[in-house]
Amino acid sequence: MSGKEGKENDLSLIEKAVRRLETRRPGEEASATPVEAADPSPAPGTAAEASSPPSGSGAPARESAAEAGGAPRQTPMGSRHTPEPLPEVPPPPPDVDPQRDRYTELNLTRLKEQGFVTAEASRNPVSEEFRMIKRPLLANAFGQGADLVRNGNLVMVTSARSGEGKTFTAINLAISIAMEMDKTVLLVDADVGRSRVHEILGTPMGPGLIDLLLDRDLDVGDVMIKTNIPKLRVIPMGRYHPHSNELLASGDMERLAQELAQRYPDRMVIFDSPPLLLTSEAVVLAGLLGQIVFVVESSRTLQGAVKEALAMLDTSKPIGLVLNKMRNPFGGRYAGYGYGYGYGYGYHHDEPAAQGPAA
Repeated sequence: MSGKEGKENDLSLIEKAVRRLETRRPGEEASATPVEAADPSPAPGTAAEASSPPSGSGAPARESAAEAGGAPRQTPMGSRHTPEPLPEVPPPPPDVDPQRDRYTELNLTRLKEQGFVTAEASRNPVSEEFRMIKRPLLANAFGQGADLVRNGNLVMVTSARSGEGKTFTAINLAISIAMEMDKTVLLVDADVGRSRVHEILGTPMGPGLIDLLLDRDLDVGDVMIKTNIPKLRVIPMGRYHPHSNELLASGDMERLAQELAQRYPDRMVIFDSPPLLLTSEAVVLAGLLGQIVFVVESSRTLQGAVKEALAMLDTSKPIGLVLNKMRNPFGGRYAGYGYGYGYGYGYHHDEPAAQGPAA
């Protein structure tokens, strides 16, 4: 081979190396140099050494070349990757129209773990307490005779101050009533200052009650959410509004209350409402609803706060007292959930709590 031909071969090798560098993918390891076919006339001691892997490393070099060229890594013979099955999602109840209805699948297992009433835990102490709580409410709303309460199917759940278990009581009461054979229940999140129903149940926050009060083109059915508890419906709070509390005391709220009482006469409507001592609008809302469930946190709520809050309410309305977080006689709290209940039914001028500075 003449010196001229050797220089041409060397130039050809350099051009090939440049092309390889230009075509390599960004981020590719320098050790993963692709193996190209050997030049039919390589320069002795140069091309063969540059293009061949070291002795004993042929397999790794071929694997790197396949990765550099984008070829998929082969799985061993006889081993086939099986994708994990997706979790089963139960179908909606038969009365749910996917094209029209809003629907949320409640996590009943998680609710049960948090101490809420569920059909699977229908005989625990909490569920038994709520059976006793709901009986007078249902009798006032649907009982026979002249003792029926006006708008008795509209029930306000409130407390003196926040943090006493009001929302827990409202949700449990709604689920317990939904287990009745011939009753349906609508849970309305009206605690516009500290909405928590959507967080606990996992429903969307809106559209909901506030949207319904602001937009007269909306219908109750447009904001109502059906659930996998067949007789339970939910209306969430809805979008944030700077005057949400004032909306609870508006004429639109009064019209909505009347619509709910008359449009669904066989349905209990449970309002998770603001605490009475935190906003004056809660008192106005209480005047629109037929019955009141007043939640008192045991050993924490002062009697003065209880009496002050109850004095704001209409004396003609039946007011049930729920003593929340009450310790049982054997120490600890009911069923390990941290909640216990005592229920006193009557009117607000009855003695609301035990003697002492705290209820």
